[in-house]
Amino acid sequence: MLVDKNMGLELKMPELGNLNDSAQKLECHVALVSADSKLAADWISALNSTAARHENPFGLHFEAVAPADVERLAQDEDRLQAIIVDAGNDASGLEAADQLADRIHSLRSQLNIFLVAHSDIAGATSPAGEVGAKSLANLRRRFDELFDRREGNFNHMFRLVQAFIARRASTPFADTLKEYVFSARDAWHTPGHSGGDSLRNSPWVGDFYRFMGEHVFNTDLSVSVQILDSLLEPHSVIQEAQDLAAQAFGSRHTFFLTNGTSTANKVVIQQILGGGGKIIVDQACHKSVHHAIVMNRCEPVYLKSVLHPEFGIYGPVKRSDIEAALDEHSDARLLVITSCTYDGLRYDLKPIIDYAHERGVKVLVDEAWFAHGFFHPELRPTALECGADYVTQSTHKMLSAFSQASMIHVQDPDFDEFRFRENLNMHASTSPQYAMIASLDVARKQMAMEGYGRLKQCLQMVETLRRAVNETGVFRALTRDDLIAEPLAGDNIGLDPTKVTIDISRSGYSGNEMQIKLFDQYGIQVEKTTYNTITVLVTLGSTESKLLRLIHALKQLAGNTHKRIHVGTPRRLPEFTRFTCLPADAYFAETEELPLMDNGVDATQNLIGRTSADEIVPYPPGIPVLVPGQEISAQIVQYLQQLLQGQNTTEIHGLIFRSDEPMLRVVKEVPGTVEAKGKKSGGKKAK
Repeated sequence: MLVDKNMGLELKMPELGNLNDSAQKLECHVALVSADSKLAADWISALNSTAARHENPFGLHFEAVAPADVERLAQDEDRLQAIIVDAGNDASGLEAADQLADRIHSLRSQLNIFLVAHSDIAGATSPAGEVGAKSLANLRRRFDELFDRREGNFNHMFRLVQAFIARRASTPFADTLKEYVFSARDAWHTPGHSGGDSLRNSPWVGDFYRFMGEHVFNTDLSVSVQILDSLLEPHSVIQEAQDLAAQAFGSRHTFFLTNGTSTANKVVIQQILGGGGKIIVDQACHKSVHHAIVMNRCEPVYLKSVLHPEFGIYGPVKRSDIEAALDEHSDARLLVITSCTYDGLRYDLKPIIDYAHERGVKVLVDEAWFAHGFFHPELRPTALECGADYVTQSTHKMLSAFSQASMIHVQDPDFDEFRFRENLNMHASTSPQYAMIASLDVARKQMAMEGYGRLKQCLQMVETLRRAVNETGVFRALTRDDLIAEPLAGDNIGLDPTKVTIDISRSGYSGNEMQIKLFDQYGIQVEKTTYNTITVLVTLGSTESKLLRLIHALKQLAGNTHKRIHVGTPRRLPEFTRFTCLPADAYFAETEELPLMDNGVDATQNLIGRTSADEIVPYPPGIPVLVPGQEISAQIVQYLQQLLQGQNTTEIHGLIFRSDEPMLRVVKEVPGTVEAKGKKSGGKKAK
């Protein structure tokens, strides 16, 4: 039943089920951990009898486990959803239970953990308690619920365990969306296709309706449907979904976005630096960070990423460089770093974040490629666990959300929620895609209920793939040590194993050639390439069948190598030059366009010393060689010219083409100034 409190409507629903419906019967295991084997046997018998008498939609099954075996059980049993820990009769047992809960949480962050203890030992009836500083409030932060050991109310215990699991398994927004769709209300509101009715019977576009399916259209609704809450001012089902996400990902606050982590980064930077200020940022950060720097009139301090000379992969920034920048720029207000990188390299974040916080600098970590990290112990700690103030994640990249669906996680102790919502609303659409919001809700549920098991399967597939790649004798799956360049050797850099980078040098094919062969001959699309590597992602959607086809293709290609062995070398990015003005001043200045190539003009000489008005980014590697406000050097001009000459697959974003002639937009010089004397632009005024 749906109830709209604002409109006084009560929508009576047919029994159509909900989003908990599953083709497979649910089975959830609950472990009772106790050193008292008799008590454990009695309680397990009583709890399973209780489960048999009550409605049990999650298939709760209780089992006893000795304290020494519980961690192995947590690692091996994917169906485990909750643990009840018996603290025994004294304070030492309570201390042991507390430590056990810590260890379990480090293995399986999503499990519900309950405590069984004497109420006086737990501090419920004794003001001082026998646990010293451990108060009832502290225990409630550690455990989901407390049970009195002497009470033995198994009906109550069963219902509470089931209620906690049900909350974690709920999808408040997705359920409400589905219920509304099946209520079959007539739409006299936006969007104009009105649940697909504008397309369904059209002889011209009806095929599109049939291809996409009815629910793509009937879930595309409007803010006019008040039951579905408001993404910009959530107060009911969207807020509930965001609260569940905050709990699942370990954040104080979580916000949903339907226009990607590009927008998420802009919102956070505006929150900290709206109106200007100094920002320390990895030069290899996502382009949205550079855009935010322009939009908010920030003064950037760019940090140089480390290039791996053999594979052409740009990794993290040296920790010593980050610390030096924080020391030198005491007026900086925000540090932005990317962890993990596109290639899976992860900072040792805690010492960096601690160093920034000691100097009063907030930290934003772009975890666009690492939304899965909190749900398996081999991938932790995450940025939130390391103390980051803001974390942005592309939920869609590795989890089961639709493209553009992202989240912002916040644990800034100085968080101004009202101002944050205003900043978010400046960038968000007032007409969000409701299916995207539902997909965020469902993606969170999946990770909360089966994320550990799914990621365990992913990591097993990774091992199978790596082994098969190495067995070809031609291709090689690169390890963490292979991917970390020498300057980063002492920085404790980690690797996300779900990003598998394969060295194809011995095949004689370039990365681009190998990508084309896999696509054309085997129907396989990889994630990215460099001149001598390809990278594939193992995600929740990877299957054994896909894995077999990829391994088969690589074995076939390994037996048909190219005669050419040398496939090129990585181009090192030119040195980052000084700023002549703020990026915003350059971007919005009066500008002119100058030719980049020496076709009848001395382009190099005309460009040297001028100020770029745009961000110029070659792909790969996706790192800007110029940003607005930066001085153009001879080295930068020559680098771009070399990329444009001959047979080259590199895309260069930010160039302007006039009649196929590449042009750079530069700040127009004021006639009569020292900088303008003796120079002829040879260009034209920008439109």
